[in-house]
Amino acid sequence: MGRRAGLPESWCSCLIVVAAVWAATNVNVAPAGASVLPTIGVNYGMQASHPLNPDIVVKMFKDNGIKKVKLFDADSWTVGAFAGTGIEVMVGIPNNQLEGLAKDYSRAEDWVKENVTKQMYKGGVDIKYVAVGNEAFLTSYKGKFDKLTLPAMQNVKKALDKAGFGGKIKVTTPLNADVYESKNNKPSEGDFREDIKGIMKPLLKFLRDNKSPFVVNVYPFLSLYQIKGFPTDYAFFDSNHGKSIQDNNINYKNVFDANVDTLVWALKKNGASDLKITIGEVGWPTDGDFFANPTLARRFYSGLLKKLASNEGTPLRPGPMVVYLFGMVDEDMKSIDPGKFERHWGIFRYDGKPKFPMDLSGNGNEKMLVGAKGVQYLPKQWCALKEDAPIAGNTADAQGYACLMGDCTSLVYGGSCNNLDQRDNVSYAFNMYFQMADQDVAACNFNGLGEIVKTNLSQGNCLFPIYIDSAADQRLPFGFGAAILAALVLPILMLS
Repeated sequence: MGRRAGLPESWCSCLIVVAAVWAATNVNVAPAGASVLPTIGVNYGMQASHPLNPDIVVKMFKDNGIKKVKLFDADSWTVGAFAGTGIEVMVGIPNNQLEGLAKDYSRAEDWVKENVTKQMYKGGVDIKYVAVGNEAFLTSYKGKFDKLTLPAMQNVKKALDKAGFGGKIKVTTPLNADVYESKNNKPSEGDFREDIKGIMKPLLKFLRDNKSPFVVNVYPFLSLYQIKGFPTDYAFFDSNHGKSIQDNNINYKNVFDANVDTLVWALKKNGASDLKITIGEVGWPTDGDFFANPTLARRFYSGLLKKLASNEGTPLRPGPMVVYLFGMVDEDMKSIDPGKFERHWGIFRYDGKPKFPMDLSGNGNEKMLVGAKGVQYLPKQWCALKEDAPIAGNTADAQGYACLMGDCTSLVYGGSCNNLDQRDNVSYAFNMYFQMADQDVAACNFNGLGEIVKTNLSQGNCLFPIYIDSAADQRLPFGFGAAILAALVLPILMLS
């Protein structure tokens, strides 16, 4: 999921995408390999300090019957974990690689050799798509990738053809819904933004010529989050009352349909009315904002999945829709510039536990999904503010530093830990820093203000987590724990 700054103030075109239950003991668990809509996939990102082992996550895909995955890079360990599973894979190329691929064809050849050819052996990975860039035309990027994306796609396609995969693997680029707009909120007024029309037309031709889908990320949650006065029910699929948009004898009762049909009109006006549309990201976060909680996430997914099961599509595009849910697990290293909710999009927690009941078949028989198996946790201990420590300036400084280096997004207004008192707020911050630093003793010092305790500090819906024994060191150039420990001297200097 890309950054969301600078999106248009429109219910149709601004889309990009109360805590109740984390895991109720009286909720059934879906059986392994449960029925799943064949058009459903899930995004799998790893911007986490302590990511789950990819082998464990792939087992979660298999246990829940999910047959499609969309990745944001082509990390060999992650991609390779899908070998022999029959799961259809979309591998990604980050935006920071676009310039090199656009300007040097040999880099595209090398990329295909290292990230596709090595995985495409008999019984290997079923790579179906290469996603070149991610939301590269966001207005917040100010045109940085505008002239690089299509040349990079063309070079990757040429390299795939040369390697013999051109007929099997399609090249596309996931775009944010801010690439099109409607000045009066009606889908029929939809068109691509004026500043990128000259780029979109050859891009559409490339997609049509190669029978690749137009991949768009649509986020009803962000309409609710960003637009003051946006009607809550219009973000969901289960209301026949309240806000609707009348357009050419079509009554739009939810913003998802209105948004997708705005794209349909934009494609039609630019000579690409027959282009297939794939929803690259759609979801609902569960923490970090008043509207981000498991209750509303369950409501959103329940309505979306029932809609997809009906094959009703949208008014202008009836029929089955290929949709990738966003996302698989929470990612505590994502940028929070768009909002504190950015780290809470997962349908599973950071440790692979399901958050709320879902039915991926769309039949409404909601049960808890099958969670991660074989997860190893760090020791059962937490970092807390000492009972006799005063609430003073030094404590506030320590809490600020802990939140800077850790993840305090659950403490915001409407968050799952918003109701903690002042001392527990500090303890929450201390513990997040402590866990992200692999529970190193020095990470619970805070100039003598912190102490390691064996009592679980969680309260109600507010989870004081224990982090997992992670795969980060094997995937990243260096583990996050090592990086954070290198900075442990800073709070001591700060508090001196």
